[in-house]
Amino acid sequence: MRLDLNKLDHLIAVAEEGSLTRAAARLHLSQQALSTSIRVLEREVGVPLLERGSTGVTVLPAGAALLEDARVLNGMTRAALHRARQIGRGETQTLRIGYTPAVTGDELVTLLAPVTDTHPDITPEIHQRYPSELTAALLAGDLDIGLCRGITPAHGLTRTTLGHQRLHIAVASDHPLATRTSVTLPELAHETFMVWGTPGHSGYTDLLIDHCRNAGFEPNTERTARQGTPPVTAVIGTRHIAFVTTPPGPAAGGKAHVLTLEPSLHAPLHALYLPHTTCPSRTTFLTHVRL
Repeated sequence: MRLDLNKLDHLIAVAEEGSLTRAAARLHLSQQALSTSIRVLEREVGVPLLERGSTGVTVLPAGAALLEDARVLNGMTRAALHRARQIGRGETQTLRIGYTPAVTGDELVTLLAPVTDTHPDITPEIHQRYPSELTAALLAGDLDIGLCRGITPAHGLTRTTLGHQRLHIAVASDHPLATRTSVTLPELAHETFMVWGTPGHSGYTDLLIDHCRNAGFEPNTERTARQGTPPVTAVIGTRHIAFVTTPPGPAAGGKAHVLTLEPSLHAPLHALYLPHTTCPSRTTFLTHVRL
């Protein structure tokens, strides 16, 4: 039996909308046509996938299992079509890169340098994405690779560690610690750490908190309102501190100062991607980039 990718699209839409009516509108189908498509899919699979109710639809366990793989299959299909069209049109190789705010633009430039220097035929397309958006874009086949820190790979994605970067401490330029050049982590036990993700829901935030716990204290944390900006800017205008990978010294046009953290601690840099898609530019990137 061969699954119809269109029907899988229909299942995904219904599951995400929680309603046949809303899913039909999203897909520009009649509700009857969508309902028929889902029922045909259920007959092909041989088990119920959704439970219909007066308030909407509920995804059954079998439907949830199929949805996980359906998203991966759709992403692989989109990536394959993108590559075929690119080759057919005689276009240069592109490398569609997504990166979370935990990875700075400067770091991205450094990572790309050995690739673009040795392979000028590869054209990078850069997109900043929040973690959930990055995962969704990778699964949809809209990105070739995602750079992040500490994100647990979703079903269907592979995670490779490109290396580890040293962590430092950022403070606002008028913070009492700004006169220092270095600091130890236990000295910061009574400070408030700015973080980007909610503890317990962000792998990177949890990694940073674990560093504090290993130093003997439970950190006070506050989620920054400056989402999507370079991490070092999170402390500007506050009396708080933040872990950053920015080199020590003045930063953010002099509005922040970065202190060396002793002894050294490191944060991983990860690459996420769909493993069963063909992407020569991604292979080149992964071959050349190691920190």
